Amino acid sequence: MSDTPTYGFDTLQIHAGARPDPATGARQTPIYQTTAYVFRDADHAAALFNLQEVGYIYSRLTNPTIAVLQERVATLEGGVGAAACSSGHAAQIMALFPLMAPGRNVVVSTRLYGGTVTQFSQTIKRFGWAARFVDFDDTDAVKAAIDDDTRAVFCESIANPGGYVTDLDTISGIADDAGVPLIVDNTSATPYLCRPIEHGATLVVHSTTKYLTGNGTVTGGVVVDSGKFDWSASDKFPSLSAPEPAYHGLKFHETFGPLAYTFHSIAIGLRDLGMTMNPQAAHYTLMGIETLSLRMERHVQNAEKIAGWLEADPRVDFVTYAGLKSSPYFDRVKTICPRGAGALFTFAVKGGYDACIKLVDSLEIFSHVANLGDTRSLIIHPASTTHRQLTAEQQAAAGAAPNTVRLSIGIEDADDLIADLDQALAKAAH
Repeated sequence: MSDTPTYGFDTLQIHAGARPDPATGARQTPIYQTTAYVFRDADHAAALFNLQEVGYIYSRLTNPTIAVLQERVATLEGGVGAAACSSGHAAQIMALFPLMAPGRNVVVSTRLYGGTVTQFSQTIKRFGWAARFVDFDDTDAVKAAIDDDTRAVFCESIANPGGYVTDLDTISGIADDAGVPLIVDNTSATPYLCRPIEHGATLVVHSTTKYLTGNGTVTGGVVVDSGKFDWSASDKFPSLSAPEPAYHGLKFHETFGPLAYTFHSIAIGLRDLGMTMNPQAAHYTLMGIETLSLRMERHVQNAEKIAGWLEADPRVDFVTYAGLKSSPYFDRVKTICPRGAGALFTFAVKGGYDACIKLVDSLEIFSHVANLGDTRSLIIHPASTTHRQLTAEQQAAAGAAPNTVRLSIGIEDADDLIADLDQALAKAAH
């Protein structure tokens, strides 16, 4: 099906990238559970390996089920292509891989998922890369953090855990002025609520584990390429602009144009890093995306109601939901996330750390899990779990102080969720 913009989001989330199976006529995308693909002849095989022809070689690189998912997510995000991989964390490494080199750095927001903070502050150092953490509301600090060795700027559209909304238009302008790409993790918002490419993002990453799949069954990640960055404008990105020895001197940007980054991510990133999504996971995610807009509407509706109730409760110190008029990011939501502020936020419990633990242990409908974006409502105490490895200062900067819990509001009856929170807060107060 054409990805022409004349089709609406609700149509594209069902049809983009998918066609009836030519062999059987199957309407749902089949799970192509195979490791390898038969070549027509020796010339066909050589053309595929030389990147002279697009096709299937080996499922570490490409797979028909995964290809549909890549095209669908790219279409919904307004990108030209995408590379799916095994998890959201894998997607972040995949996103940086063509850009970075030893001695290079990425400027990142302090408001990130705790696992991302750990990955960027600790793990990437083993590659010789560095991350510079900055409050992205302080635009002067963002500008000052960028230097000649900076190769990307990274943030979340709606930050986990606090629901903070990034001013993508301003940040993308700073990245453009510096001649580096802006990478936006759009997991918490999904392309239904936010389209970062329309606000200047070069790349968009997702943990498809979350809202895109929506049912808590499989892990996955994806990197979407806007196709709008000029990789040859400077010598900062030789992986994309300079000759590639593994392909007889082929220059990805010269050869593939707007699709250079996507081809590199598959032909080199997946080839050598091997962070491959399995076709069954892609199938689950494709089924989830078919109802994305319907789910996100209910997620937002429930979150607005529950956040308002919590803000009025005397047992609660504050609520961080950007959809509340009291939020400093309320006006920003209108431009960055016009369909709503998502369903992820924190609230502070009077009584601090101990009261948070009692609250979590007393809930009946909310599930205490290290996940978000499920149809089920979820809760976690970040300071003792997802952000436990961080210092107290890092926890506070990330919006995960010891007195806060994170909610991922599901699509159940909102009144039932409020009643569950009410009884748990009562127990936490004693």
